[in-house]
Amino acid sequence: MHIVLIGIQGAGKSTQGIMLSKKYNIPYLSSGHIFREMAKEKTKLGRWLKETMNSGALIPDATTLEIVLTYIEKPEYAHGYILDGFPRTVAQAKAFNGSIEHVIYLNVSDKEALWRISGRTDVREDETLAALRKRIELFHSATTPVLDYYREKGILHEVDGEASVEEVFAQIISFLE
Repeated sequence: MHIVLIGIQGAGKSTQGIMLSKKYNIPYLSSGHIFREMAKEKTKLGRWLKETMNSGALIPDATTLEIVLTYIEKPEYAHGYILDGFPRTVAQAKAFNGSIEHVIYLNVSDKEALWRISGRTDVREDETLAALRKRIELFHSATTPVLDYYREKGILHEVDGEASVEEVFAQIISFLE
């Protein structure tokens, strides 16, 4: 099973991805986690990723594709995966011709997303208010067209991401089974 989770930062993608991974015994992979780990490296790419993410900007399509595609070619992803945070642009979606079966959109308002992020105990370095606002703006401008792209392909499932964690999970399962 190949699943993509899409939603604004704070929508609950990680929470649902981990739950789905446990239920279906397939790995969960967050593009944001990959980038944050690479940004810790004392390399030119690591420093550049850190600066780019701290500003709230999107990593360019070519770089994102190269990094994510390299990861999902690993043997542990051969039988499926739950991918969070990718693709973020239509160009990425078109270039990513993986065997995606389901795209789950966790629909959460900007206000709810900001409230959830502000309540986190594990605040990340790239979660400044300015960076968060820029990411929300980028989500609407760059990622909303991705939803339309997958809707046209007939594989987009929209979930009320503001429901309880359990209700969101149940909605997702109803689409997958």
